[in-house]
Amino acid sequence: MTDELSQSTSPRSSVSPAESAPESGPESKPKPESESGSGSGSESRSKSESESGPEPAQTPVLEATGLDHDYGAVSVLEDVSVSLRPGTVTALIGPNGSGKTTLIRALAGLHEPTAGTVTYHGPDTARQIGYLPQQPSFRPDFSVIETLRFYASLVGAANPEATARAHLDRVGLGDAASRPADALSGGMTRLLGIAQATIGDPPVIILDEPGSGLDPGMSMHVFDIAAELAADGMAVLLSSHDLELVERVADDVLLLDDGQIIQRGSTADLKNRLDADSLWDVYRNATGGDTDTVTVQGESA
Repeated sequence: MTDELSQSTSPRSSVSPAESAPESGPESKPKPESESGSGSGSESRSKSESESGPEPAQTPVLEATGLDHDYGAVSVLEDVSVSLRPGTVTALIGPNGSGKTTLIRALAGLHEPTAGTVTYHGPDTARQIGYLPQQPSFRPDFSVIETLRFYASLVGAANPEATARAHLDRVGLGDAASRPADALSGGMTRLLGIAQATIGDPPVIILDEPGSGLDPGMSMHVFDIAAELAADGMAVLLSSHDLELVERVADDVLLLDDGQIIQRGSTADLKNRLDADSLWDVYRNATGGDTDTVTVQGESA
């Protein structure tokens, strides 16, 4: 298994300060960051919430303040602040190379930022943050159920077998319990990754591109699971390029470009603010609509 996965699944007594630095972008591109109110949520949740009125402000369970991250002379994140609230899905979107994975790894405590702080405000649990990397991998000699039993034992579950089966059922992999982990399809591997990320019921779940490379039905299933985790009270952060699915499930959206959060808010807030009909229009308007090149941080030689 990869170092990322093993770090993310080990019990944590406290969140290690993770900090990242916004990437510096071209001076010609304006970076007006705007704050927002409460998130919109998925269609099913947003309708009921809108009828009952706005929810009271919640204390974030995970809060990052002023994160910078440099790789040598290259600045990847600059003064990024993020708050994750219980019971919400926060989506991180942005162009390739904008610093999303660097920010996610900082929030997950997988690397030390150059500056800034990450503070955990949640309950004292065996595991505070569950993390799914972009390319999850597992021991090839373990079956699916053996994999989850191993992670359940790491967090001190009283009955690792029952815990493993409950988490498999949660993501719809119960029928694949005896299958070798290395014989799973890409979509099933990601579902197993989500199951391991939720072992120990951490208050914060971070999913890096959970729908990448999946067929439309499997991608929708993965996003629905993210919404269900939020409905169970967890704070879920996910990154994705699938803006239609983001618009469907996200309560809050963070748009990262050139290492800085240039827009944040619910989908409805962002569409109103930028006079857009969809989240894709928000993305295009905020980033300047350049789809011909990949962002490269730092100065070129």
